[in-house]
Amino acid sequence: MSRAAIRYAKAVLSLAVDNKSAEAVSNDMKLIAKTVSDNTELDAALRNAIAKQDTKRDILAQVFPKTNPLTTKLFDVLVENNRIDIAADVAQKFNVLYEDYIGKEKATVTTAVPMTDDLEVKVMAKIKELTSKSVELENIVDESIIGGFILRVGDIQYNASIANKLNTLKREFTLN
Repeated sequence: MSRAAIRYAKAVLSLAVDNKSAEAVSNDMKLIAKTVSDNTELDAALRNAIAKQDTKRDILAQVFPKTNPLTTKLFDVLVENNRIDIAADVAQKFNVLYEDYIGKEKATVTTAVPMTDDLEVKVMAKIKELTSKSVELENIVDESIIGGFILRVGDIQYNASIANKLNTLKREFTLN
């Protein structure tokens, strides 16, 4: 992610907070980030060096017709500065900054099979030990961990997977 995207995201968040429209702009940014990442043609059009900036602005206006005025203004500023190609990066960074601003953090749980309600309760208890923030939980299925789970909350990782325990045992046996 470019430094420019981070700067634009910080500026938009600051304006959105001042205008009491941070949640609305966040909803726009989530939609923009998801739409651009899911649509390779839109991403290619925004990154196309030959296409005119006004054409790119028109494309965004057609794809996102009902955005908050601040989001529309962001598009205008990005076009004026020939930086519309980083719109999706700005949106992604905005979402990270916004979640931090409201005290929300994203946690990922990697499990060998989809999480059960019982495992989710255990994971949420572990999360409460690791952070005081409210957490949005995402489950990733990876059969290579064999069993248990790997929890990532911010910079913290808690590895309670069977594969990790087997690797620890393997290291202990090879050292002796």
